[in-house]
Amino acid sequence: MSNDTNQVGTTFTPREIVSELDRYIIGQDKAKRAVAIALRNRWRRQQVDPELRDEIAPKNIIMIGSTGVGKTEIARRLARLAQAPFIKVEASKFTEVGYVGRDVDSIVRDLTELAVGHVKEEEQAKVEARASRTAEDRILDILIRKRQGDRGPNATTTPDDVRLREELRAKLRVGDLDEEILELETMDRQGPMIEVFSASGMEDMDIRLQNMFQNMPGMQGQRKVRKLSVAEARELLTDEEAGKLVDMDKVVTEARQRTEQSGIVFLDEIDKISGRERAHGPDVSREGVQRDLLPIIEGSTVNTKYGPVRTDHILFIAAGAFHVSKPSDLIPELQGRFPIRVELTSLGKEEFIRILTEPRNALIKQYVALLSTEGLGLEFTDEAIAEIAGIAHRVNGRAQDIGARRLHTVLEALLDEISFDAPEMTERKVIIEADYVSERLTDVVADEDLSRYIL
Repeated sequence: MSNDTNQVGTTFTPREIVSELDRYIIGQDKAKRAVAIALRNRWRRQQVDPELRDEIAPKNIIMIGSTGVGKTEIARRLARLAQAPFIKVEASKFTEVGYVGRDVDSIVRDLTELAVGHVKEEEQAKVEARASRTAEDRILDILIRKRQGDRGPNATTTPDDVRLREELRAKLRVGDLDEEILELETMDRQGPMIEVFSASGMEDMDIRLQNMFQNMPGMQGQRKVRKLSVAEARELLTDEEAGKLVDMDKVVTEARQRTEQSGIVFLDEIDKISGRERAHGPDVSREGVQRDLLPIIEGSTVNTKYGPVRTDHILFIAAGAFHVSKPSDLIPELQGRFPIRVELTSLGKEEFIRILTEPRNALIKQYVALLSTEGLGLEFTDEAIAEIAGIAHRVNGRAQDIGARRLHTVLEALLDEISFDAPEMTERKVIIEADYVSERLTDVVADEDLSRYIL
């Protein structure tokens, strides 16, 4: 197994993982503890004797809570922390499989595709210096031909040629030639493509057909001449040379291993496919989706264009509001594959105040940064922030509870006038006080019909 996969589990204890999540997510300590243990267990599993290692299954998690309380963000931040392949899918998108839906195996295919992309970027970064030097030499060849004409491959290199090359190299490195236009022959990657839109059960054939067409002569892209500035050509040629230096077999092998050993699938809206079985109607489709999902969650092998990928040790984190149904309404086999269940609490005024100010990506910090690009200094008093949090909490209590997402709506309504006028405002500093918040929003909140549309 790669060092990258082990790195986070070795570096962070569960307590430290929770601490890292605390920097972005307010509250929900039970859910953070559950995912921290699940992540650490991956490292622990790698330390177990190989004979027992494959027998240890991941402890999949169901998060229960209303929208906007942090379910997706916890899973996303965990994957980023672990540098693990991560994909979010809505379970409800598979309810019409066979009509317009997708085969559930596409979850694993998409996850593998993401892993290949990430590993390829990492490998290209390792060879970027070599690729940049090669790209520089190619650009110098073009510049010299442009100045001297094409003297043919057998022309003798003179001291003047060497001097000109070094002069051009010096200018190229300091950016003096960035605006010069070159004619560059590049690979046209937008060549003829054939895509097969397949129904359920046909995606394996889809993969085989695409691979066959892409490997046919004339289907891999053609060379074409483009006019580019030196700066654009350097970037394009560096990417092209880096691609040549990367061992794609190694990339694919590593990506498949990361997918199998550290992949995370966030299965949202799991409650939409649960429900007590009835003789007809959508519930029949719901149970069908559960049974389709069961093999990849239990552990199976999925064919991808990069080869077979086992799902035995992929971590599945499911989430749903479960307002109408409950986890026990899932089919028993699926319930057994999600042994850990955590309930996320609804957010109140105090949590909203913390969400507005504490995380690294706090909403207040985002708006201050956005308006600073207009040269406008925006400040919020503590009383104003408390008033914003109170309004969001009251609207959530009276209308649909959408959790922290309500703060986005409230802040947009509050700052609408300032955001619009910012480029023309003569006053370069604006302090948002509680009175301003009340003046802008109290009437909207008081009018229930109006608040339904605006907030």
